[in-house]
Amino acid sequence: MTNGVQKQDSESSSANSTPGSTDEPQGMSSKQWVRMGLELGPLIVFFLMNSRAHVFFNSPPEENIFYATGCFMVAIIISLIATYTLHKTIPVMPLITGAFVMVFGGLTIFLQDEQFIKLKPTMVNLIFASSLLGGLAFGKPTMKYLFANAFHLDEEGWRKMTLRWGLFFVFLAIVNEIVWRNFSTDFWVSFKVFGIMPITAVFAMSQVRVITNHQLVKSDDETST
Repeated sequence: MTNGVQKQDSESSSANSTPGSTDEPQGMSSKQWVRMGLELGPLIVFFLMNSRAHVFFNSPPEENIFYATGCFMVAIIISLIATYTLHKTIPVMPLITGAFVMVFGGLTIFLQDEQFIKLKPTMVNLIFASSLLGGLAFGKPTMKYLFANAFHLDEEGWRKMTLRWGLFFVFLAIVNEIVWRNFSTDFWVSFKVFGIMPITAVFAMSQVRVITNHQLVKSDDETST
């Protein structure tokens, strides 16, 4: 009799563990892939045009950065419009980045001075760092207000995330200054696409432990509503 009950239990449990259940790790959803494409698309356009604009427009190679900047601005606008169309909202950070691309990109093309587009990442990262570290100095972890809908952390977790991301943005600003002031334009563009993005991804993944250690567990009442 006991063996029969155990057999029934094992059969029922195996039936419930169907492929695609929540017990198994899930890959990225289609929305996440689309969002990644919208974020990376303008950077890829920037890189391609900086390397091939002289072929497409029959222009001198030294003018590639100006064509790349113009195409980058157009790609950013398309990305923001697509993001709003799909999600009915635009996250704060891409919106700020887009505004700075328009300003510094416009100055780059109008004044024919590539230093402006090279300074843009430094200014954007310093603004992000200032908002995070400044809020933290006044006892308000800014990350909590930006990502409260995505993560449910305790106050210590939000403080750690805000401090670490604030310092990381300072690091990115310093790295950008070192690269554009000491290396060629082509190297700077390549590093912006193939250096900054992987560094940011690795840093983001390294913060998963903070999220898991400070994750708040929802009560049954919260999950049922």
